Amino acid sequence: MSPTAGATQPMRDPTGTSPQIFNNADSFAQAFDAAWRQHDLHNPDHGLDRDTKLARVLEQVADHPFRIASPELAEDVARFRLRLLGF
Repeated sequence: MSPTAGATQPMRDPTGTSPQIFNNADSFAQAFDAAWRQHDLHNPDHGLDRDTKLARVLEQVADHPFRIASPELAEDVARFRLRLLGF
């Protein structure tokens, strides 16, 4: 048996394009985190309170499959991510 037999190999996107999007909370959390950071990069002086910014960022990820299938749960995931990230 080779030393790598049974070893888990990382999954890679063979085309080198952006990450795939899945209908699950993990995929949504990644998309939400990216949108939250992008909002700050593109609007550094936005002056929005957290809830207003949250609403705008949720609009940006409105087409994510998990947001479409489970909007309330997606918002819960977003609020949880904000707590984890210290916002």
